[in-house]
Amino acid sequence: MSVNSPLDISRSFLATISTKMFRYYEDRIPQDASVLVVSNHRSFMDAPVLMEALSSPIRFACHHYMGQVPIMREIVTQQLGCFPLESPENRQHSFFVQSQRLLQSKQMVGVFPEGTKPMVKFTPANQVGEFQRGFAHLALRSQVEDLAILPIAIASLEEISTSALPLRVLSLFDPSEPLFNQPGLHPLVIYRRLAVLIGRPYWIMPQHKEKYQGKQGKKVVAELTEHCHGEIAKLLLEGCY
Repeated sequence: MSVNSPLDISRSFLATISTKMFRYYEDRIPQDASVLVVSNHRSFMDAPVLMEALSSPIRFACHHYMGQVPIMREIVTQQLGCFPLESPENRQHSFFVQSQRLLQSKQMVGVFPEGTKPMVKFTPANQVGEFQRGFAHLALRSQVEDLAILPIAIASLEEISTSALPLRVLSLFDPSEPLFNQPGLHPLVIYRRLAVLIGRPYWIMPQHKEKYQGKQGKKVVAELTEHCHGEIAKLLLEGCY
């Protein structure tokens, strides 16, 4: 598989379903740097959308169950280049190790800090949920120079919302996820038209890492998380016209 295969597949996929995309603020994309992409998350289409928007393959951290389901596993890992998170006891460590290795080789890494919740419950297109802080810890612990966190908003303008398989089927592949152990169907959001708005990059500087190692560690993690969440929330309101 060539390095551009995930990008080629993403473009072909979006063209096949005739998704129309509008991109804004492309000049904010960092050049010749390690980039950690942070985005809101409502659809299985989000990873291909972001690759097409940035014209680059992105190595996404994805939910543990995606590495367990036959066929889906081959698509997300071999075709799209994602790396599923491991079981809960090893999840954080494996996420840090794999992400740092990719960032050190100047590959883009993508994360969806809202976690699983938006994928098991329909959410409004102009809202973003609470962020988990793992990506902020990754950035501040990393041994990567010239690291930028790039917040991006995916704003749906026209979509088809339906349902896929029952949530409890997914618990067969990941019993550790409590959100799968409930009635109802897995939402399926298909974008017809959307806007992708690129936020201001947050550069990780030596002083950030110094604070992280000291008494202000929690504060710098919170500031970084809030910056990305606030940037995406603002861009969503701008994009969902």
